[in-house]
Amino acid sequence: MKLTPRNANLMLMLAAAIWGFAFVAQRVGMRYVGPLTFNGVRFALGAAALIPLLMWGRRNKSNSPANAELHDRALVLKGGLAAGLILFCGATLQQYGVVYTTAGKAGFITGLYVVFVPLLGLFIGQKTGRFVWAGAVTAAVGLYLLSARGIMGIDLGDGLVLLSAFFWAAHVLVIGRLSRRVAPVRLAVAQFTVVSVLSLAGAVMFETIELEALRRAALPILYAGLLSVAVAYTLQVVAQQRARPAHTAIILSFESVFAALGGWLVLSEGLSTRGLIGCALMLAGILLAQADSDQYHEIGPVES
Repeated sequence: MKLTPRNANLMLMLAAAIWGFAFVAQRVGMRYVGPLTFNGVRFALGAAALIPLLMWGRRNKSNSPANAELHDRALVLKGGLAAGLILFCGATLQQYGVVYTTAGKAGFITGLYVVFVPLLGLFIGQKTGRFVWAGAVTAAVGLYLLSARGIMGIDLGDGLVLLSAFFWAAHVLVIGRLSRRVAPVRLAVAQFTVVSVLSLAGAVMFETIELEALRRAALPILYAGLLSVAVAYTLQVVAQQRARPAHTAIILSFESVFAALGGWLVLSEGLSTRGLIGCALMLAGILLAQADSDQYHEIGPVES
């Protein structure tokens, strides 16, 4: 299939659908295993699934001086550790959050990372346009309608997912710095390995890992590991060779819509009229923030 801009956009929409429905897999998986166990196994699967791509890339890589290769390996290790630590924090908070909230709400709240990226970019000297500020205010109002309890309260699950969105935004900024210096597949395998090791270490200490529970959670774990991490990531990497950055960001924002659709179809989750208005405002805020997307090209997935 020829990679035309239209085909690239279709691939991005497929990736958004995979990531959106992954919130359903995360909710179902929590019926059988703990959050750390779920993440540990799924990121291990994601890393393993990318190894063939890594090996293929090495075979097709031209010979380089030994010192350059060593420097590249050191950068992959350092970058993978840094990105992996941030990704571990985001994934862990999100996974604990979905235990206490719905797939649809988790999807929309996670989507706020698109708004947080340029706001956090202020701390590293990036400029933030008026559309970002308008989007942030609009999304904040939507979040209040979706999740607030009273004047100041917010549901526990929604609060954890909201915190995870800050780490997703930080992860996007870190990947933006590293992606121009490190091969993306090598970096992906490194960071996914870090997340898997840390998650499994935490699972051994704080959770009970049982083979029967893993067997029951096999389908959601396979979906979250192979489709959400490996397949969708590859689709995005291929598609962004032809898709415009602004189009990429907008299409991937529909991950939150697919999360709500999946929660409704698979888990029979519903939203009140107030919640639906909140979701609409959050999506509008996300799209508004992307009107300034030329200022930050590295909007990427949130490895749901």
